[in-house]
Amino acid sequence: MNTGHPVSKHTVVLTVESAEAANEDVVDSNVTVVNAMYAELLDAPEIAPNALRSYYVDFYLTQALAGGFAQYVFTVPQREEIDAYVREGLEGMGATAHLALFNRTAAAFDALSEDDADAYLDGDPEGFDDGEGDVAEEARSRAAVRDLEELDDEFESLLETEDIVALNAAWLRGQEGLLLLSEEQLELHIAERVSQIPNLAERRAEAAEESLENAPEFELIIHELCDVAGHELQKITMGDPNYQHNGETILGWHFTTDQGDFVMVEEDDEAYMISPSTNEVIAAVEFEEADA
Repeated sequence: MNTGHPVSKHTVVLTVESAEAANEDVVDSNVTVVNAMYAELLDAPEIAPNALRSYYVDFYLTQALAGGFAQYVFTVPQREEIDAYVREGLEGMGATAHLALFNRTAAAFDALSEDDADAYLDGDPEGFDDGEGDVAEEARSRAAVRDLEELDDEFESLLETEDIVALNAAWLRGQEGLLLLSEEQLELHIAERVSQIPNLAERRAEAAEESLENAPEFELIIHELCDVAGHELQKITMGDPNYQHNGETILGWHFTTDQGDFVMVEEDDEAYMISPSTNEVIAAVEFEEADA
C-alpha cells in the first residue's frame, strides 16, 4: 500500500479479552487503546499506523451512520489527514466497495460551491434559495445536494453486503506482530512508550495550556483562586445548585486541592474560595482578574 504516512516500528495493541470477543468488541478495543495513547500525549507517529487506520475507519462509520457524510465533514473540518487514514484503512481491510463510495462522496462534496456545501451540511437543500437567484443555477445546486444525499443512502445499503465492522475486526486480528495485553500490561506498555517521548514536559505544558483555553469559566476561576491561595488543584468534583452561602441558596462548585476540600461561589463581581468546614474565605478574585 502506498501511503503518505511514515513507516512506524509500532504494532497494533488489543486487550486479551477482546481478541476472542465479538467483532464490535475487537474494534472498540483498538479505539480504547488509541484513545488512551492520545490521552497520554502520544502523537500519531508514535502509534501503530494500522491502529490509526482502523480507528478512523470506525470514526467515519460512526459519523456516517449518525448523519451521513455531512456529519463526518462537520466533525473533521480539516479532512486531508483523516481522509487518508480512512482510505488506507478501507483498502487495507478489503472494504473495496466502501472505499470506492468514500472516494465518490468526498469528490462530490469537494465539488460543491460554498453555498451548496452549507446547504448540504445544514440538511436543507432549499437553504441557498433566496428567490432572487438564477433558476437554472438553483436547480443545479439542489440536484448536487440531492446527489450527495443519495450517496448517503447508498452507504447504508452497502453495509448489508460489505460489513465494515467485520472486515475491520478481521484485519485487526490478523495484524503482524499483534500485541495482546491485559489491562495492567496495557497501562505499563503505554507508560513505557510515554517515557520515551523526548519532549514530554513540553507536550504536557502545551496540553495543559490548551485545556485551560477550552475550559468553562467556572474552571478558570477555580484555577485562579488556587493560584492566589497557593494551592495545587487536584479535581473539580461537582456543582451544587443548593449550596448555602450567607443565608442564600446559590451554585457552589466543590473541588479538591493538595490541602483539602473547598467550594467556589460567585457573588456580584467577585468569586470566593471557601472552606466548607469553617466557611472561611481562603481566596478571592474579581471577575476581570479571573478573565485575565
